[in-house]
Amino acid sequence: MSNRPKVTGRDLRGVMAYPPTPALPGAERVDAVDTVDLAETERMIRALISDGVDAIALNGTLGECATLTLDEWKAFAGCVAETVKSADPDFPVFIGATTLNTRDTVARMKFLSGLGVTGTLLGRPMWGEMVAPVMERFYRDVAEAVPDLAIVVYDNTAAFRGVIPRRVYQTLVELPQVVAVKYAGGASVGFRYHNDMARTGTSFPLMPIETDWYPAWEMYGEELVGMAWSSTTAMGPGPVLELRDALQQGRTDDARWLTERLRWAHEPFLVGQDFTEFAKYNIPLEKIRVNGAGYLDVGKCRPPYTEDLVPAEHVASTAEHVARYDQVKSEVASRFGARAPKLSQA
Repeated sequence: MSNRPKVTGRDLRGVMAYPPTPALPGAERVDAVDTVDLAETERMIRALISDGVDAIALNGTLGECATLTLDEWKAFAGCVAETVKSADPDFPVFIGATTLNTRDTVARMKFLSGLGVTGTLLGRPMWGEMVAPVMERFYRDVAEAVPDLAIVVYDNTAAFRGVIPRRVYQTLVELPQVVAVKYAGGASVGFRYHNDMARTGTSFPLMPIETDWYPAWEMYGEELVGMAWSSTTAMGPGPVLELRDALQQGRTDDARWLTERLRWAHEPFLVGQDFTEFAKYNIPLEKIRVNGAGYLDVGKCRPPYTEDLVPAEHVASTAEHVARYDQVKSEVASRFGARAPKLSQA
């Protein structure tokens, strides 16, 4: 086996989907065990691959890495690995391995390596806020411990208690295992993004969210921002994939229109209104919108982050967001026609 990952940062182009971890009925109970809906997991992975996403990342915040038991996480990872192997063995999939410490993280990464998956979506320990030297050692330690596993760095300013300092990005560039960064939750394309990119260059993409992709692409081009991340794809990936195609094909007017419509659909959603408030209810609000859209059936949230404690006004604004996204899906289908199946690039 090679001691380097199967992909590099330059290989990652297109849309990286961020779907939830499907849950069986009763998953919201404190005494629930074996809550992962493996049948829906397989259907979800096959649907996303078939419908044309370019990569999948799992077990971040929406993927409930923090609330799965170790046995559930292993069962889910195993199901994903087998499904990808059956559907498209070369398809890039990144399964989250974030824990509160380096040793548990390495153990999970070694498990993923044994499954043969592409890599991991990796946040950082957050019980104590990491300063730059601690971050640098953490990333070096995990990369050295499991050198064949690619790493998508999960940068979430709320979850991990701050931004990644610029000097740390220089360290990430030096690690061949790092192939992308899911850029900071709530951050738009601005000075920090520009300055961080000055450190990373073409080594790997600093992936913006899909609603920021067009302005980032306009400023920096495909070589620097050739991939975006999207949890919205779990509501049905059509509009996001049309945006990808428009950008890749140089159809600027279509890309601008698609971005405007996606932003309109997101206007009521709390994430764009108040990110600090959204971070308190991230998991249940994301699951509410995914289930509401009907593309996937991902069940209830696992405790303690359950839907019943979300303020009614946030639930209502999420419903409005779902209705708008449904309208955008119809508009996109009318304007561009039904999407053809993605052709194999083998």
